[in-house]
Amino acid sequence: MRTVFIFPDMEQAAVVALLDRLSPGQRHPWRVDRCLYGELTSEDEYLYLDWEPEAVRGLSRACGRRPSWALQVEVSGQVDGTVEVRRLTLALLAQGGIAMDDYSDHPWTADEIANDVAAGGLRFFDFRTHHERTKLTQ
Repeated sequence: MRTVFIFPDMEQAAVVALLDRLSPGQRHPWRVDRCLYGELTSEDEYLYLDWEPEAVRGLSRACGRRPSWALQVEVSGQVDGTVEVRRLTLALLAQGGIAMDDYSDHPWTADEIANDVAAGGLRFFDFRTHHERTKLTQ
C-alpha cells in the first residue's frame, strides 16, 4: 500500500461527514472509490512515529503548527490510484490545509496538486518517478 496523509483546515466532524457521503456504510476504514482506505489518526496514536524529523518540521512550518490529527489514506497497490487520491485530497483541502505523501517531504497545497506542480522533481503522489529514481540508485 502507498500512503497519503491529509491535514485539512476543517473540523474532524466535517471530514467525517464528507467521508460518510463518499463512502456510505463504510467506516473503519472508509473505502472511497474502491481503492482508497481512510482512517483518522492522531498524535496520541503515533501519527508521526515513522516520520523523518525534517518532514515533520516542514509540515509544521507549512501549517503554522504541528497538526494533532490527519486522515491517513492507504492506496491499494492493485490499481494506479492517482486520479482517486488526487480527487479525495483536493476535496478535503478545498478550505485549505496540507497533504504529504510517501514520495517526498514536500507539504502539498491544493493549488500545487491541482496545477500538477513539481517539487524536487516530483509531483504529488508521484510513485512512478520515485520508483524510477530508486531503481537508478540501486
